[in-house]
Amino acid sequence: MLGIALFSTASLAADGAAPGMPSGRGSYDHLIALFDEFEQWRHADFAHDAAAVAARQAELASFQKRLADMAVVRWTLAQQVDYLAVRSRFDQAEFRLRVSRPWSRDPGFYSDQMLSVTFTDLPVSGRETAQFLKALATVSELSEQARANLSGVAADYADLAIRNLSHADGVGHGFPYRSTPPSGVIGWYDDLLERARSQQPELVDAIEDTKRSVVAFRDWLVEHRPSMTAPAGVGKDRFDWYLKHVKLMPYDSDQIVTLGLRELDRLWSVQALEQHRNRDLPALGLSASAEEYEARIAATDRKIRDFLVAEDIITIPDYIGDLDTNVPWIVRPEGPNFWEQVQYRDPTPDHLHAVIPGHRFDGVVEEHNNHPIRGLITSDGRAEGWAVYLEEAMLNAGLLDDQPRVRELIYLFGIFRAARVPADVWLQQNEMTVQKVVDWWLPRVPWLDEQVARVDAEIYLRRLPGYGLGYTIGMLQMQRLLADRKWQLRDDFDLKEFHDAFMAAGRLPISLIRWEMTGFDDEVRDLWPRQPIPE
Repeated sequence: MLGIALFSTASLAADGAAPGMPSGRGSYDHLIALFDEFEQWRHADFAHDAAAVAARQAELASFQKRLADMAVVRWTLAQQVDYLAVRSRFDQAEFRLRVSRPWSRDPGFYSDQMLSVTFTDLPVSGRETAQFLKALATVSELSEQARANLSGVAADYADLAIRNLSHADGVGHGFPYRSTPPSGVIGWYDDLLERARSQQPELVDAIEDTKRSVVAFRDWLVEHRPSMTAPAGVGKDRFDWYLKHVKLMPYDSDQIVTLGLRELDRLWSVQALEQHRNRDLPALGLSASAEEYEARIAATDRKIRDFLVAEDIITIPDYIGDLDTNVPWIVRPEGPNFWEQVQYRDPTPDHLHAVIPGHRFDGVVEEHNNHPIRGLITSDGRAEGWAVYLEEAMLNAGLLDDQPRVRELIYLFGIFRAARVPADVWLQQNEMTVQKVVDWWLPRVPWLDEQVARVDAEIYLRRLPGYGLGYTIGMLQMQRLLADRKWQLRDDFDLKEFHDAFMAAGRLPISLIRWEMTGFDDEVRDLWPRQPIPE
């Protein structure tokens, strides 16, 4: 038995405190003050040598001791929810300091910081010039810091950093457009030098000095790569700890793999049925130009906004304006990548996910949340789970009744999200390398290209654990919450009220939002006794 409830049979929390709920002295106001201190501490710069990291660990331990001395048993349910949300952020910070330690395990921690200065538009003048020169000097310092701090480097991390320093990733998320993408971080310094020689020659010497430090860092990595053999993943026990204490998910890693594989099967099957249903309809063609693509985006935006209002799906606040798009028009010699294969045919799947009412809409709503705790916390499982939920939810609500071929694209998006789930677990448990994940994905995800697959695998390996699984598992949590509220309210259930209440709760882990919205504590009652991070 998996122990996964397919439909809620939870009961309301019994009267009295859950085992392990703190019964100390601090008030809810003390929690707010402590969280404010923690946020200032979290955003403070610090050196990443052993002494500085040890000092940070001691400071965090002091925060955690104060957090444990709170009178949570006497607080309201909403305040208890906030306590667990705050504790999860403290636990995340401890995990990063003690386990993830990117400054000592991942050369990309440094090479990523070396890149952004190369995107500077030239010429610069006045104060901008001083800031630019300071940024270049910082890059040179990073090269020295990296060689001093990097110990126990993971093999996958080393290979990824060496590649990214000298090769374009083939995707270019957030990079300025170039018809021929520069060859990695070092190539972007060449791009910057070319622009400086024609636009601001007095900067050339400083840029060349900085480029030499970046090249030296690359060469040092290549020289020492044979000794960089540590595993990149955190291991099963630590990963399960992270899922419970930081992500506050109600499933362990074994259950998550099962859920992901089941979703992958389901989505392949529903896409097969949809394609059969639409077999006599013309296929969707790619946009032929930037102008045609922009027109499709505009039409999609209008349709989605009109649908959300006409069908009472969710409130669109007055402050929600133009939200643009998430996928720019790019002409690639090898043709569109996976995301563009979908987006250039029809923008609907990604517009729902990343624009409205997904990420960009979600982010603007969050900017208007002035709650001292909930306005500052974003759970990645909540953010991605909500966005993925919207894709198939809006299909089922009727948005695409007149666009059957677009429904196929929704299922295609879901296939890739589901395929990430087991791979994300396998990466963290050191059962697969990045290349093995790419090889596993390619035959299982239609239109997926190796570049997007490699970049995706790198993203989810190098971020704090479990980001990649949050898309589909968060969506499943959303579906469970929807089922719970419909089961509770029956004929009184209102979808718009449900979505508005969900948004009003903030971007906390979905297990906490579910507890607050339904009163069901089955996903949170075991969170109160806090275990230490496994050694």
